[in-house]
Amino acid sequence: MTVSIVILNWNGEGFLRKFLPILVERTPETDTEIVVADNGSTDNSVQLIKNEFPTVRIIQLDKNYGFAGGYNLALKQTDAEYYVILNSDVEVTENWLQPMLGYMNEHPEVAACQPKILSFDEPSKFEHAGAAGGFIDKYGYPFCRGRVFGVTEEDFGQYNDIRDIFWATGACLFIRSAVFHKVGGFDSEFFAHMEEIDLCWRLKSRGHRIVCIPQSAVLHVGGGTLHTEHPRKTYLNFRNNLLLLYKNLPNSNVKKILRIRFFLDYTAAIQLFINGYAKNAQSVFAARRDFKKILPSFKDKRDDNIRHAITHQFAEMLNKSIIPEYYLKKKQTFNKIFNNL
Repeated sequence: MTVSIVILNWNGEGFLRKFLPILVERTPETDTEIVVADNGSTDNSVQLIKNEFPTVRIIQLDKNYGFAGGYNLALKQTDAEYYVILNSDVEVTENWLQPMLGYMNEHPEVAACQPKILSFDEPSKFEHAGAAGGFIDKYGYPFCRGRVFGVTEEDFGQYNDIRDIFWATGACLFIRSAVFHKVGGFDSEFFAHMEEIDLCWRLKSRGHRIVCIPQSAVLHVGGGTLHTEHPRKTYLNFRNNLLLLYKNLPNSNVKKILRIRFFLDYTAAIQLFINGYAKNAQSVFAARRDFKKILPSFKDKRDDNIRHAITHQFAEMLNKSIIPEYYLKKKQTFNKIFNNL
């Protein structure tokens, strides 16, 4: 099998009913399979697939292992040269797969890629989770071509070039299976959120390229499991962001970066409280508390990453903080911030 398209599902019967028929219709049948890995759903997702999608393979997990753990378990049961990790709330377009497959076949040094991610509700705009490829700043804040913090741009072709990125979105991640398993897959302890950035950082530090292929496009609903402002999402994003910094930063600056993040995180919590999001502010405090508590258990992972890294210098990492650029200088699009590239 060349390509396995794997959807991790948890109580997503509505999304499957809406988007799976389109995926089946627009995906080549030759040497490609579609797999739904069910993460212990309690709705009728599995029965729906059995009744209405006989060509789709089902992997049933016994409970909800989260995004990271669920995919790790499912992909161990999937034999293909390439994996496509696809969210259940994604509508693929015509010819969505071929540009990515063709590029990966021609460029063996590329470990992973993503398509252009557009908003399902507003197809003329980029979608928050991935847009036209992910980047990161010096202090761990992720942003994208087409999306910086809460600002998403209109897509008028400004990011239609194929180019290297720092991270590819987990909403639609095309990756070589051998490389995925060699670097350890997703970190299951992340549960959900930021696990694809952590994975991509490991890939980049070991010399692999990651690219965006805008000739392929998909439409993403976004927030299908947790709304953007849900306190649980705030908690996971802050905790996991600190973990990926600790796991991947070099010895020369990890302590300094984490000290500065201490002040940045508490500033963010205060801002959330002032803006009326008290529960989200509490989630930031909880994330920092739990990060400190579980930090020792991640030392071996950090040591392994540092041991295998061949570089800590990335053109796709902004060598300063994005916060003053965005909030003080009002540079709220990728090209205004990253014009040196």
